[in-house]
Amino acid sequence: MYICICNDVTDRQIREAVDQGARTMRDLNRELEVASQCGKCACAAKQVLRAHQQNDDGCCGLR
Repeated sequence: MYICICNDVTDRQIREAVDQGARTMRDLNRELEVASQCGKCACAAKQVLRAHQQNDDGCCGLR
């Protein structure tokens, strides 16, 4: 699913960036340019980031 329409960034790309070491929105912005245009995707991108980090830690989804 597209998360950032302005830069054509998908949730899959965000999860891959987390797998490669991205830990913050700043990391995602630097690597994928998420939220660098209109910013409307920031909340959704942050949700994908946190959910994937939690799943990697053995948790099950968003809290």
